[in-house]
Amino acid sequence: MNQGLRQVEEQITESSTWEKISGFLDKHVDFGEKISISILDFIIVITAIVITTIILKIVFRIITRNLPEGDKGKFNVIYGYFRWLVYIVIFLITLHSVGVNVTAVFAASAALLIGVGLALQTLFQDIISGVFILIDQTVHVGDIIELDGKIGRVEEIKLRTTRAVTIDNKVLVIPNHLYLTNSLYNWTQNGTLTRESVSVGVAYGSDVQLVKKLLLQAASTHPDVIDIPEPKVLFTDFGDSSLNFKLIFTLNDSFMAAFPKSDIRFEIDKLFREHNVTIPFPQRDVHIIEKK
Repeated sequence: MNQGLRQVEEQITESSTWEKISGFLDKHVDFGEKISISILDFIIVITAIVITTIILKIVFRIITRNLPEGDKGKFNVIYGYFRWLVYIVIFLITLHSVGVNVTAVFAASAALLIGVGLALQTLFQDIISGVFILIDQTVHVGDIIELDGKIGRVEEIKLRTTRAVTIDNKVLVIPNHLYLTNSLYNWTQNGTLTRESVSVGVAYGSDVQLVKKLLLQAASTHPDVIDIPEPKVLFTDFGDSSLNFKLIFTLNDSFMAAFPKSDIRFEIDKLFREHNVTIPFPQRDVHIIEKK
């Protein structure tokens, strides 16, 4: 009998405790006339924020695990802005899901984001492109790139722009969104060695084996030309006025390729003159017909 009474008393106590907890959780805090939030709603929102924080940290570690330390710092800046944006969205969605009327807040936020997006569209494109560059590592500091007909050596990669130096020592500031809208040529992504070429034509009747020998000599004697792979000569075509050849060689600094290529052209002209090899120019025969 006593044991039964104890069980009833315990049940009443548990029920009373649960009612107190439930009543405490159901207490509401009013923010204006239309927004009312209970303590339970607060707990749900905080739980959603904690879960979001954990997920964002996991995503950040996955994305940045292969990035160099310097690029991680740059990426962390844009990640900080993105994280707060996600928090705001999750906060509003969670409030809406627990029954809080946040229609006015959603409407105001949407109008604000649309206005900011239209005003800063290009800026956002640059920043997003900068994030892509940091993540996929298509461009590194020191790479020689060609973009929209402009060539430069990359000196610094920022979230909005990439700074490069041209061959004439001018600073080239490239907005990062151009990487998404134009074809990018990375001359040195496969290494610092690049294949270069010089084309030349000789007169018909010239000794082609002698021409090949002289072209190889002009390339092999230049100090900037790499021995391995060795220079090659291609007999490319029978032109209208000349036999066309292409001298192919390898350089270790393609950024300064214009200078060794110029030196090789000087040497080719010198060797051709010494061996009486003629570089022709286009000729045309004009026939004048007189009408009687």
